[in-house]
Amino acid sequence: METSPPKAVINRLNKLKEAIERHRELYHTRDTPEISDEAYDSLMRELEEIEAKHPELRTPDSPTSRVGGTPLKGFKKVRHEVAQWSFDDVFDLAELRKWEERVRNFMKKAGVADEPLCFCCELKIDGLKVILTYKEGKFVQAATRGDGVVGEDVTNNVRTIRTVPFVLNKPVDIISVGEIWMSTRDLTRVNNERAKAGEALYANTRNLAAGSLRQLDPKITASRNLNTFLYDIDQMGAYHPKTQIEELDTLQSLGFSVNPHRKLCKNVDEIQEFYESWTQKRHDLDYQLDGIVIKVDSQRIQHALGYTGKSPRWGVAYKFPAEQVTTILENIIFQVGRTGVITPVAVMKPVLVAGSTVSRATLHNEDEIRRLDVRLGDTVILQKSGDVIPDIVSVVQELRPKDSKPFQWPSRVAACGGDGVIERVPGEAAWRCVSKDSFEQIKRRFHYFVSKHCFDIDGVGPKVIDVLLDNQLISSFEDIFTLKKGDLLALPRFAEKSVDNIVEAIEKARKVTLPRLLASLSIPQVGEETAYDITKHFKSIERVQGASKEDFESIHGVGEKVAQSISEWFMDKNNRALINNLLKQVEIVEDAAVAGGSKKLEGKSFVFTGSLPTLEREAAQKMVRDRGGDISSSVSRKTSFVVAGGDAGSKLDKARDLGVEIVSEEEFLKML
Repeated sequence: METSPPKAVINRLNKLKEAIERHRELYHTRDTPEISDEAYDSLMRELEEIEAKHPELRTPDSPTSRVGGTPLKGFKKVRHEVAQWSFDDVFDLAELRKWEERVRNFMKKAGVADEPLCFCCELKIDGLKVILTYKEGKFVQAATRGDGVVGEDVTNNVRTIRTVPFVLNKPVDIISVGEIWMSTRDLTRVNNERAKAGEALYANTRNLAAGSLRQLDPKITASRNLNTFLYDIDQMGAYHPKTQIEELDTLQSLGFSVNPHRKLCKNVDEIQEFYESWTQKRHDLDYQLDGIVIKVDSQRIQHALGYTGKSPRWGVAYKFPAEQVTTILENIIFQVGRTGVITPVAVMKPVLVAGSTVSRATLHNEDEIRRLDVRLGDTVILQKSGDVIPDIVSVVQELRPKDSKPFQWPSRVAACGGDGVIERVPGEAAWRCVSKDSFEQIKRRFHYFVSKHCFDIDGVGPKVIDVLLDNQLISSFEDIFTLKKGDLLALPRFAEKSVDNIVEAIEKARKVTLPRLLASLSIPQVGEETAYDITKHFKSIERVQGASKEDFESIHGVGEKVAQSISEWFMDKNNRALINNLLKQVEIVEDAAVAGGSKKLEGKSFVFTGSLPTLEREAAQKMVRDRGGDISSSVSRKTSFVVAGGDAGSKLDKARDLGVEIVSEEEFLKML
């Protein structure tokens, strides 16, 4: 006996349909999207999954069965001679293999199973689809995709695009299809102009390309410097290309701009190699990509496979790992840091973002929760770029549960120890534990002490530290350097070889530079960069210990609050004892960045973002410091250079917006 889907599932499906239709309208018709393409895709995938599980809920008006948007009333309508389709999406290798399997099954049904199967892989440009019509080689019409059947006549505006030929190299009748796009450089230029004029900024290059194409004044379109890449021939008289590669070559020979980055792949493994290559290189281009497009190369097989209700069976879009997705917020918990600062953490329904499954994201502080108005049960947009920690950027309000209530900030947090009372830091958004010595804080201080930013004790990570604390082998930092082999062998699951490695690593760590020592002490407000600034100013631990609040304030980049915090820490007798005991076990050695070495980069500030091809970030930063330069964690107008690697995220975008010089690892090394 069949059972009806749960009411909650039906409600979720209906809300998803309403939300998707609203955002489709904003995206396709008004060019004023409120969420990213990736977040939109994530909502669509959730709807597809519900409909796949409950096919009886699928209706003809479902967003999953439609293409594009409604033409604007300000443009003349154009009925396409050839229907305009959109490709289905795949998001990982497993889905790609399933698609290839379906292709082979349809080839058997269509009687073309003996045909050799190859795939033409092309870049998926994040722009606006355009259909160009030529008669006897002369440009006569340009139209947008619209709903796939009827589009908008944008001929006058497309005439302003330099890469659209008015006359082809041959007098042919042709309907060609491609993408209109805009460079990231021009996005920055236009947004700078709009910012000066007090106008709203464009969110991305696709948004700007669409907005520019739909200007009623072609002069504005001409000023925007639009570009095109053509990739398909819908009609061309009696011409029938045998392959997709041949079709691209034909378009190029006629004078169209065709993207040069394409590859003929023999199998899924070669497709995956092409995909992974461009996943790494996509930010190297001056236009934005959101994946690759895979087409069966043989036109004969394409015609035999045909189409579903909305997509060709012979092609698919393989999307890059999404940097934005939607998921559901299930809980908010609180972490206590090494200095007692409370950080709210969102616990979410696990979701794949930027290539990894994520179930937690920072909410930063109470003010951020209020700004987002994020509530338990909300559908949230999660963002992760490169190696950046996942972040909730907004809430999809249409999907909020009816009984939701604003989140209430607690007055106590158990991890603070004792009665768990917390207090807000005066003048800041942060809350902290009133008690400074809870076990959780002590653990985190030890974790940071042995980390690569501080003493860098290889093999002694958080798990080892936790065992040492639980077994009461350490209670203060200097205790680490008094551990003996026998102490460690007595612990469960500590083998002799690993113990030897730990003891050796501890011995190596006895020599430490002053910046690393200062950073390791978990002094409130003192991170790596402030530790270097203090060292440059005072040169020795003795002078640091004897400094006053005013002395710390005189350091460039150290403000009154930071100086007060540092001064109070060093005045505490327990902290002075901590340093004196530690100095009995370790030796401070000279740091090249402070010892008056090369001044080649003096006065220059560097920000590193993304994964560098050959250098570890720590090593690259040390190269800068050793030559007198400064490191910053954020981009500002004072930044001299941003060194960008693969999967660089928002820092790269901000550098472009501010006009900060961006260099590759190779250019950085030449600079040195």
